Amino acid sequence: MTFYVLRLLQKESQMNTTANVDAHSDNLIKRIFTDPTSEAFRVWVGLVNFWIFVSCIALAGETVEPYATVHERLFNLIEYAAVAFFTIDYLGNLYFSKDRVKYFFSFWGLVDLVSILPTYLMILNLTALQGTKVFRVLRVVRVLRVLKMARIALQQIQTSVRTSNPILTNLRIYFIALFSVVMISSTLMYYVEGNLYSPEALEQGQALLDEQIKANPLPADAPPEASKFMPTDPISGNPIPEDKRFYTSIPAAMWWCIVTLTTTGYGDMFPLTFGGRVIAGITMLFGLVLFGILLNIVGKTIMVMLFGESLKDEDSAPATREAILRMMVQREWISEHRAYEVELMSEHDIKDRLKSF
Repeated sequence: MTFYVLRLLQKESQMNTTANVDAHSDNLIKRIFTDPTSEAFRVWVGLVNFWIFVSCIALAGETVEPYATVHERLFNLIEYAAVAFFTIDYLGNLYFSKDRVKYFFSFWGLVDLVSILPTYLMILNLTALQGTKVFRVLRVVRVLRVLKMARIALQQIQTSVRTSNPILTNLRIYFIALFSVVMISSTLMYYVEGNLYSPEALEQGQALLDEQIKANPLPADAPPEASKFMPTDPISGNPIPEDKRFYTSIPAAMWWCIVTLTTTGYGDMFPLTFGGRVIAGITMLFGLVLFGILLNIVGKTIMVMLFGESLKDEDSAPATREAILRMMVQREWISEHRAYEVELMSEHDIKDRLKSF
């Protein structure tokens, strides 16, 4: 049914609205930010996804020694380049938004802003706000932009005149969501639990303990471990032994996250702190959700391969037609009156109308 609607609208648009289509294609910059069906928009989305992936890899690399020290300049260059690109994207979305105030205070608008703000604060050298741990946690929020791209991809499926392959599109959206969950969960686990026994934290804790021992000497029969700093959970107060300090970097936490999401459960890494266990619980729930989505995609793929298009839900045809007509009106390809007429036409009437061309 959708095919016949598209054919009818394409025929009529070629005869009556060629001038409107040509005028619409003139503004390339506007189409980048407002037209999900344009090639310019798809290229821009690909660039955004590329910089998100590269910046997340750099973020993870900053937590791995000795690479963090050796390649510090490279990581900074990647960060600045990514932030510059994200800034252009944010300003473009803000400028071409129908309601700029609403976009500015929307969830995705705030995500876009938070993804670039920490770097600018560090460039300005605001020492009062220059908590590197806080900034890096905020930086990872940029990965949520991948979910925004997934939402836009869903809009493309509903409004695009041609969809190349819905199954591949769904798989792409699934892996985008999977990457987002892995990156966010791993980063949070590293900063919530792994940060307690980072080299900086151990050094500061040992220095503080040495000062306390200097002020109040230990008894002569005190064990050697008493003079060595032991990190503890700030909530429960439970100590974190040296042989159970697993989350020493974001890549290490990513391994734990992948094992958890796939329900493999090797048991080689597990959280000891209250905050770490909360993150682990949420990650497990997301793993169940993502696994269910994947099964749904695979199931639909098998059904389409076995039975073709005959299993398509007929009830979805009116919604699809309505989405197409709405897109046509927004792009000024047809008038609202003509869209209303086509919406009321039956499949038989549309086929008869096509025969008249």
